[in-house]
Amino acid sequence: MARTATVQISREALLHNFQRAKDEASGGLVMAVVKANAYGHGAALVAGILDQADGFAVARLEEALELREAGIKQPILLLEGALEEADLEIIAQHHLHTVVHSLYQIEQFESVRLRHAVPVWLKIDTGMRRLGVPPAQVRSLSQRLEACASVAKPLRLMTHLATADEQGNLRTADQLRTFSAAIEGLPGERSIANSAGILGWLESHTDWVRPGIMLYGASPFVGRSGPQDDLRPVMQFDSRLIAVNPRRKGDRVGYGGYGVCPADMPVGVAAVGYGDGYPRHARQGTPVLVNGKRCSLLGRVSMDMITIDLRNAEDAAIGDQVRLWGEGLSANEVADWSDTIAYELFCGITGRVRRISF
Repeated sequence: MARTATVQISREALLHNFQRAKDEASGGLVMAVVKANAYGHGAALVAGILDQADGFAVARLEEALELREAGIKQPILLLEGALEEADLEIIAQHHLHTVVHSLYQIEQFESVRLRHAVPVWLKIDTGMRRLGVPPAQVRSLSQRLEACASVAKPLRLMTHLATADEQGNLRTADQLRTFSAAIEGLPGERSIANSAGILGWLESHTDWVRPGIMLYGASPFVGRSGPQDDLRPVMQFDSRLIAVNPRRKGDRVGYGGYGVCPADMPVGVAAVGYGDGYPRHARQGTPVLVNGKRCSLLGRVSMDMITIDLRNAEDAAIGDQVRLWGEGLSANEVADWSDTIAYELFCGITGRVRRISF
């Protein structure tokens, strides 16, 4: 059965973006972030393509186990760490790395005896105010972890940048100074840089970098698109026209009659909507490509369909390609029109959309 909404994953683009991260990493190791099903791209698929990665990062234990089941052998880091003490045995069994960000997780290690010591990354809250131990407690807490037989030595150290996507924001420099002061004199590998850090903050490059959104071809920076940072779109999100109708000036289109035809014009209907992951809040005027020609949304997005102003593609016919984002149309731009970010667009693709890699 043919499906109209499809996502194609470009191996070539993914490898190009990975190499961009590696080239920018100042000799550091690259931990590819593949949480949330690789930002909607398919975690096992992406990790399999990125066999040159030094490691992978996920948010949750289930995500790590999926990668192990898919045959991924590299180190895998749990960014949220263990939620329960029982998780630690599973983490050790599957040779995973884990973040420790809270006192309760340190206490878990102090009370457990594992068959294999676990590589631990102590996360320091340098300004994100989300997860992480206070900088003033780093030394005392690291000593407690170092004393645990189930913690591999030496302890690793990390933090996360809150505003690196705003290149002029001085909070990033403050975070870097805080991190440096907190870990001064301590052994162990370090990791700071996310995608924005990799591309915009050289001083955040340490032993490991953690590229996320840049791997998938979207810019991490506010007000920029992937091509501006020499990133290639990995996801091509396409559908097709299932109707082309002549409409008169003043005709109202779609739910609520929100779309009003400004002239006599052809209006296309594409088989894609928020049921496929296209953002419901995409504003009228949001760009789409019809046969490579730039057109725009007319009216509201519905569950299964969008309507398109075809005045810039008057020769369009039923069955023609409609590109929602990908090559030729940055997800960053679509996200701006939808009052969201490219991360959410990628993660929002639903299960009924056919996925293809090429």
